[in-house]
Amino acid sequence: MASVFVYQVVGDLTVGKPELVEFLETETVESAIKAIGESTEGGIPVWRKKPNKSVHENSEMRLQRFVGILNPLDIVAFLAKDWCLEDQEKAMKTPVSEIVVPNNSLLKEVDPATRLIDALDMLKQGVKRLLVPKSVAWKCVSKKFSILYNGKWLKNIEAGNSANNLANLSRPSSSTNINIAKTKFCCLSREDVIRFLIGCLGALAPVPLTSISSLGAISPHYTSIEASHPAIESTQKLPLDPVTIAVVEPTPEGQYKIIGEISACKLWKCDYLAAAYALANLSAGQFVMGVEDNVTPRHVPDLGGSPRVGGDGNASNESGSGKLRRKFSSRSIGFFSNAVSPSVGHVRSMYRGRSAPLTCKVTSSLAAVMAQMLSHRATHVWVTEGEDDVLVGVVGYGEILHAVTRSPQSVS
Repeated sequence: MASVFVYQVVGDLTVGKPELVEFLETETVESAIKAIGESTEGGIPVWRKKPNKSVHENSEMRLQRFVGILNPLDIVAFLAKDWCLEDQEKAMKTPVSEIVVPNNSLLKEVDPATRLIDALDMLKQGVKRLLVPKSVAWKCVSKKFSILYNGKWLKNIEAGNSANNLANLSRPSSSTNINIAKTKFCCLSREDVIRFLIGCLGALAPVPLTSISSLGAISPHYTSIEASHPAIESTQKLPLDPVTIAVVEPTPEGQYKIIGEISACKLWKCDYLAAAYALANLSAGQFVMGVEDNVTPRHVPDLGGSPRVGGDGNASNESGSGKLRRKFSSRSIGFFSNAVSPSVGHVRSMYRGRSAPLTCKVTSSLAAVMAQMLSHRATHVWVTEGEDDVLVGVVGYGEILHAVTRSPQSVS
């Protein structure tokens, strides 16, 4: 086990983290879209309102108020419903309590003096956020080779002051003496932990330079949809971790190649209404590859699109009401740039910019995959093998956390 996991505490990772502002379940979808766009994690914790502000709230009561984490894909899937497309104003005013998936096991409150190894165990068990008291009372930053007592850090015992320090051993640490009723909190995400660990690669050697296949960090369990299927089918059962659906095309050998993804991190800062409209009316392939609003029929990708897509490449309303008739542009979602092909002289109908899935090889090192995820603010990387780039699995936060905590002796 790397010493960094024992010598560091959760409080070290909270430096610079903003105070938590609770987003209540009574807030609207419109407010949630704004909050997610301003967040640093691409998802927001949702809370129930505190029954009585004057009542002292302990840790258990606080966690009972936590509902779950709302992500962009949840919102886009909701807005893609028929009644939401018919009445977008009403949909945007819907309270998020009708959208967020209740799961209070995704958040855990921890003391700032909790060892990093203990926090990693919680994250590996499915926790996605750590709620940490952020108070002026927590001033101690752990240092290597400091004295460790009962899982909490103590200052080195100085000569002449040893009696006072020894007396402190029988009392709780300063972080547990905080007035909980007045304490401010911050949330640590798994990305925060990975970002911290990538700065400690030397202490984790040789694991970071080992291939993800040797570490067993590739998960073969992922959700996918064929490019020719309606994109809306991807919302029938949204995956929990990572929140992503691979859009694939079959090969003659019966395998699959990934051409894109429908995921929370890709939709983070998109035009939610445009994305919802596209999700409801295009094929999965058209959704991720892009269909321009000024192309002729021959320029539209022939991916066997949904019957709800008109022959001109624009989604149409079969009922004839005209409320859903609207031109769709991949630029309106925010996936793509306005690149122009000089040889053709018009805007290209298919881009591979921000819509391109993040991929790596089975031989890629763990450090390289971690760097990919952090540089692209992604929650996962798709894994391919061979010259044909056949999709074999995915590496997410969970797989990385399990890999970095492996003993170096167990690496084959």
